[in-house]
Amino acid sequence: MQLNPMHLKISTLLGGRLFRIPEYQRAYAWGKRQRVDLFNDILDVKRSGREHFMATLVTLAKDNRLIGADEYRTVEIVDGQQRVTTIVILLKAIEKNLDEQDSKQEKIRREIAELLVKDDDYSLILLQTNHDSSSVFADYIRKGEINFAEAKTAADLNVVDAARECEAFVREWSRDKTLIDLVATIRNQLSVIYHEISDEATVYRVFEVLNSRGLDVKWIDKLKSQLMALLFEHLEGGSRAEAVREMQVIWQDIYRILGLRGDLGDEALRFAGTLALSSRPNRIIGQEDAATELAKVAGTKAQTIAAVGSRLKAVVQAVNTLDQNVRLRAVTKIAHARFVATAILLRKFEPDVERRLLGTWERVTFRIFGLGGADTRHKVGDYVRLGYVIGTNGIDSEEIDANITEIGKEYKMDVIDDPKYWFNCYDGWTEEIRYLLFRYDEYLAASAGILFNSTEWNKIWADDAARSIEHIKPQSSGVAYVHHLGNLTMLPPKVNSMLQDKSPDVKAATYRNCGLIATRAVGEAIEMGTKWNEAAVRERTSRIEAFVRKEWGD
Repeated sequence: MQLNPMHLKISTLLGGRLFRIPEYQRAYAWGKRQRVDLFNDILDVKRSGREHFMATLVTLAKDNRLIGADEYRTVEIVDGQQRVTTIVILLKAIEKNLDEQDSKQEKIRREIAELLVKDDDYSLILLQTNHDSSSVFADYIRKGEINFAEAKTAADLNVVDAARECEAFVREWSRDKTLIDLVATIRNQLSVIYHEISDEATVYRVFEVLNSRGLDVKWIDKLKSQLMALLFEHLEGGSRAEAVREMQVIWQDIYRILGLRGDLGDEALRFAGTLALSSRPNRIIGQEDAATELAKVAGTKAQTIAAVGSRLKAVVQAVNTLDQNVRLRAVTKIAHARFVATAILLRKFEPDVERRLLGTWERVTFRIFGLGGADTRHKVGDYVRLGYVIGTNGIDSEEIDANITEIGKEYKMDVIDDPKYWFNCYDGWTEEIRYLLFRYDEYLAASAGILFNSTEWNKIWADDAARSIEHIKPQSSGVAYVHHLGNLTMLPPKVNSMLQDKSPDVKAATYRNCGLIATRAVGEAIEMGTKWNEAAVRERTSRIEAFVRKEWGD
């Protein structure tokens, strides 16, 4: 593998090239922390006067393009897109803030403008990003407009945040330093090691080698490069081109599903790798082991390589489906328990069978980890072994149901017999209490034959659980039973924050009109003359506990 890495300053890197990020790459994912790190690096460079090495950049050379009298090399960024994208946004922020009335600043402003947007019929921009259907990035580079209203995806919102933060950094810099100094620092004192490779097979191996130690690159992205490299190494001609295109579409779909949720990608990779093992495991393997296992299973044939990509995509879809279902997501965040639910979704059972199996999983899992108080050390092998046989088509739906039930047998409902069990349901238990009261509201709606108010509950699910948990007797009251189950109810976050420390009789009218059945019942009881004291709290607790015993009991 012959390489010719170049040590380039940013001025040289951006000159004479057009950068493209293909659709099968991850979207712009840098957050505030990474951007602040970049800003601090620039400040350190200015203070020290020393050159700063930013990163390694790997690109695939595509073709040359003549724009006016100038020739540009078009390259696809394989590694380093996050930094390049942020630098481009920062340059636009500088351009917007340079003074057109100052001759020196105006000259630099024109240079940056001509660098970022090429003078041709298509207003060709220096960097064309992927996943930018709303044109948030392109509009900012072309027009300097931060179109928050047009942002449709998490990546769009990240671009909006980047533009705002870059403009704030530029304004802060100009308080005691000149923007000409900032441009000079970026152009001449920031540098990269640049690999521009014309052979696509080599590109992916370079990416893999450069990032073999796990430096700032996710294992799911490394797996993509490994699979692409395998296609180039072991296939030829038309079959290779077809297989590469198929794999690119698979990864385009994977990144579209994941958006910026890197944690879901990590979990999906671990699950897919565990399901690819040749024998039934007792634990979910780590990301590195999962990537290694999947690359091994992929082998050297187009069919098996494509099968690994398709399988990973299916697992990503299942993990995302589980996460998008607020009810199932609330049951537990424990990975080995989620592994079983993901395996059920992978089987693509008929809808009524899938609902039944997920219902059993939900009931047993919340009894173990929610009501039973088990932590990540409990039932690891039981869940993982079951998830493996489910995901590999080892058992039918009836066996799945029976096996899930068997996992929860030793967790009895006598745990709630302790008089102190419901005494503090707030500290460290907010996610569980939201889920429990959601289920209680569902139960009350079904019992009364009335419509369940999903609109108000969607507002509650969209925010942090603690922001929606209402203390009927306010926390400022100092009563010993303030966090008792019976003293807790739910309100949409904005409504909850308005009530603050008001007394129960003042809040009753809001409760009665909030649209949540259990909360409305509290308001009606208070307005009918119930004094909200410890006796009322315990009486309400007993009603909720009766539902808990019925729903999660044997």
